Amino acid sequence: MTIPLGYFETLSNWGRWGADDQLGTLNHITDGVRLAAARSVRHGRSVSCAWQITTPGDMERSTNTIPYAVDMPGAENMPARFHSDRRWGFTNERLAVTYHGNTVTHLDAPSHLFWDGRLYNGRPHSAVDPDTGAAWAAVTAAADGIVTRGVLLDIAAVRGVPWLEPGEGAFPADLEQAERRQGVQVRPGDAVLLRTGYGRARRETGDNAGFTQAGWHASCLPWLYEREVALIGADTPQDVQPSGYGDILMPVHAVGLVAMGLWLLDNCDLEACATTAAVLNQWDFHLTVAPLRLAATSGSPANPIATF
Repeated sequence: MTIPLGYFETLSNWGRWGADDQLGTLNHITDGVRLAAARSVRHGRSVSCAWQITTPGDMERSTNTIPYAVDMPGAENMPARFHSDRRWGFTNERLAVTYHGNTVTHLDAPSHLFWDGRLYNGRPHSAVDPDTGAAWAAVTAAADGIVTRGVLLDIAAVRGVPWLEPGEGAFPADLEQAERRQGVQVRPGDAVLLRTGYGRARRETGDNAGFTQAGWHASCLPWLYEREVALIGADTPQDVQPSGYGDILMPVHAVGLVAMGLWLLDNCDLEACATTAAVLNQWDFHLTVAPLRLAATSGSPANPIATF
């Protein structure tokens, strides 16, 4: 199957918002979209859509504990007032996180992927330097945050199963059936979060994501393009694997990031969001994603917050 290769042309947003655009599909989030998102808050209840980053495993952490600050090395060089209180101490940490991958909830900026040596909007792969990082379409393009209406589409519930099995993809017909079932419709500027039920499977079976996984099928890309979706997320790393296309490993990542400039939220934990949506019978919400302002990086760990 070779259809996704054609998507690099038919779904391209290169030049749509100008030759120097680095926001991609985030351009769909207008002031009016943000105001409408605020009106989605009808109950005042907030839930996280992220997994906890744990140690050891997801993160390397070293912690320093200083019970009495005046006794720490170098305290003798501090101002005199520093020594007047012997009762306070503190801790600090050094953290190292490899967030791209299949476990940590994170945001992918368009600079995360190349195709034929090109980044979003036609920039060469050399715009991402091994020493200095991404000079184009880095995560800091979203430094003001991503604030929009979120819509959760519960595909596991649509199919009447606790979770989709690894290798099962969500198709446009599933998305539209979820809209009808939930009484919601995806609008321009929305963030669409796809629940496969993997969060439940991970908790109940201990599965921690191999390379075979449920997720978005590439045939959803035209649907997302036509709906002018600003951001997508999933409770897996997005692409169903195997993708079904022998000539492209991760079509949702490749076409989405490079051709469309579509920002991605990988590895969300959507169980609390789905439970809250079902209890309130409300499947849209105010979504806030505030990536760290990590200069010249292709993404950031993220804690997406859904407020109903």
